[in-house]
Amino acid sequence: MILSDHDILKALENKEIFIDPFEERMLQPASVDLHLDKHFLVYNTHRCHVIDPKKPIDSLMDEVEIDEDRPFVLHPGGFALGMIYETTGVTDDMVGRLEGKSSVGRMGVLIHVTAGFLDPGNSLKMTLELHNTANMPILLYYKMPIAQMAFERLSSKCDKPYSSAAGNKYVGDMRPRASQMWKNFT
Repeated sequence: MILSDHDILKALENKEIFIDPFEERMLQPASVDLHLDKHFLVYNTHRCHVIDPKKPIDSLMDEVEIDEDRPFVLHPGGFALGMIYETTGVTDDMVGRLEGKSSVGRMGVLIHVTAGFLDPGNSLKMTLELHNTANMPILLYYKMPIAQMAFERLSSKCDKPYSSAAGNKYVGDMRPRASQMWKNFT
């Protein structure tokens, strides 16, 4: 069952949900608004021509950093990895579901392709898989509202929280990280 605003505040107080920084104005009826961080990774298409999921791809991506005066330009059909500004975490009996803000979606921005799930026991800055479906560039600004997180309670505590299971690739991320799919082949 998705937590209401009342239950989200209670879960924050009980440290079942962690959001830093958190301001009560971020609270919606059944979610919490989250904001865009300043770190991005983009594919360098001049240096590479193919993504091989069996090989590390970190070297195929370039880092981009924005600030209050310089937005990120997401071109039509463009893809970039970004981050949520807030560090968000849940205990072993909770999950989070990241969704885009309606106003952002109405501009043509998808905030994640498949990875909108905050696993039990993980705490991190959620990675955004940004894609521009519009037919013109879109400016993305540091700390603009970009997403919302809804929280659900599991039927019981999980036996293997994400943070404790060996081999989990994105525990505690604080910067965007290229896909680690290649580790599935080793």
